[in-house]
Amino acid sequence: MNMVSAGNHRGWRVAREPGQYALEIVLLDRTYVLPWAQFLYAEGGDDEVRLVFATHDVLARGAGLSVLLTELAEQRLLGLSEPTRAERFGGTSGFVRELSVEKVNS
Repeated sequence: MNMVSAGNHRGWRVAREPGQYALEIVLLDRTYVLPWAQFLYAEGGDDEVRLVFATHDVLARGAGLSVLLTELAEQRLLGLSEPTRAERFGGTSGFVRELSVEKVNS
């Protein structure tokens, strides 16, 4: 697997090649690994991106996040990370400020 970092300080990691098997979501208190086979769709813009999987909804808020939609379409996104309190106030564009995961009610 060829991996390239989009800058961990940004809150996401991408691979050089498309077709990853799963997405790792790292929160401060828990980590999720969601298989791309369960990915349904994504929507959003620069300030918010929502990822919908069969079992979980993932919401990323920040700035300059529309680039994530391209990475999602190609399944090149390897991971998203919740920032620490200090990291939330760091950048001005292209970073995740908040990240949440909710289990979908069956």
